[in-house]
Amino acid sequence: MTEKKVRVTFNFSAPHAEKVFLAGSFNMWSTASDPMKKNANGLWEKIKYLPEGTWEYKFFVDGEWVLDPECGQIFITGHGAENSVIEVRKK
Repeated sequence: MTEKKVRVTFNFSAPHAEKVFLAGSFNMWSTASDPMKKNANGLWEKIKYLPEGTWEYKFFVDGEWVLDPECGQIFITGHGAENSVIEVRKK
């Protein structure tokens, strides 16, 4: 039996950015595997289907790591880095 995944939409406002990627514990922190798409208003979006759980993530914006400014949960790693956190639960 396969694990049911939950649809999660990630958004990031960066009208002047050239490239934005979603990276996190769900994709081995890849800075290339999850490109985000920009709409006419400069809002970048990526839809992921994730299993239930707690996931850490950041946006990789034009080569720089950026926390999600809309996310209220932050995890500080053992190395002192900060990551945004999302809790994924079935509805």
